[in-house]
Amino acid sequence: MSLPPGTVIAVDGPAAAGKGTLARRLAAHLGLPYLDTGLLYRAVGRRVLDRGADPRDAAIAEAEARALTEADLERPDLRGPVADMAASAVAAIPAVRAALLEFQRRFGAERGAVLDGRDIGTVVFPAAAVKFFVTASVEERARRRHLELSAQGIAADPVQVLAEIRDRDAQDANRPVAPLRPAADALLLDTTALDADAAFAAALAAVRQRFPGLGA
Repeated sequence: MSLPPGTVIAVDGPAAAGKGTLARRLAAHLGLPYLDTGLLYRAVGRRVLDRGADPRDAAIAEAEARALTEADLERPDLRGPVADMAASAVAAIPAVRAALLEFQRRFGAERGAVLDGRDIGTVVFPAAAVKFFVTASVEERARRRHLELSAQGIAADPVQVLAEIRDRDAQDANRPVAPLRPAADALLLDTTALDADAAFAAALAAVRQRFPGLGA
């Protein structure tokens, strides 16, 4: 048995919790399209920075969101502290979120999908078949982000990375529009002590519980 047509799985959580890795693996295993919605905001933030503007400038950020193309999602500079903060800033702007909401919903509605982000289960697809909220301790998330940056050849101070993760958490949780929080019916998955394989096994078990006839 395969998943019902149009099945959407929402994977939300804070930075460096492992939601992207998990969502990609679930999508590949279940044969569903995958969308990292955070890349949309990162790409908008980068477009604003390319103009030499402040990502908090609502008018410019909205214009760049509406001009966004799929090619922007392939940029090599969408990761790292600068991109992180720019993405968080534009994501707090209601007009930017509105401009990108239709894109996300259309993507998921066409064939079903696994989407990861910060408001998939609360705003984008509140009726998603399965919702996960993936988290981990801030110290563990900072450690992972530092390793990720180092692997990319980006020099980073671990203390600064931890501070940036804390700042990003505060900005995401306290923004007035779609603040980061678990959906009421989301399954909490704490990956602090889990590796990628264990997190995937736990999530897949939850999907199978939701769809008992799903094959291996």
